[in-house]
Amino acid sequence: MTTDPGPTAERDLLRLDEQVCFALAVASRTVVAMYGPHLAPLGITHPQYLVMLALWEEAPRHQGELARTVRLEPATLSPLLTRLEKIGYIQRVSSSGDARVRLVGLTEEGRAARKQAEAIPAAILADLDMDIDELASLRDSLSELIVRAEKAGDERA
Repeated sequence: MTTDPGPTAERDLLRLDEQVCFALAVASRTVVAMYGPHLAPLGITHPQYLVMLALWEEAPRHQGELARTVRLEPATLSPLLTRLEKIGYIQRVSSSGDARVRLVGLTEEGRAARKQAEAIPAAILADLDMDIDELASLRDSLSELIVRAEKAGDERA
């Protein structure tokens, strides 16, 4: 990364290391990759982990609501759910009120996997050599960035 040129020097805003999109892309790939070894014992990928986190919070859920919660397109979520079903963590059933609506629930094995997953956040904190307050502050800043970016996107639409 380049050093800050200070208030009197002109910044080249087209430098790669000046781009927030570049920093976010590299940070995202790097941090998500750190989860791999911790998720391997569960037999799931990071996107599947996000789905499981949502289901551990509340299950069963409508498949469409689950897609919105984890911010995935339904066409992207469906194959993830198929793989989670094959390993025995979830089951999908038609809603009793509307057969077109699919409910996603946890199996006993899926609920039990939560116990194993409880060690993951602490392991990631240790891997990053950060404390919970630092990580929470970063998460909050990123959440605010997401809100601002979505608002800007809505205004352009």
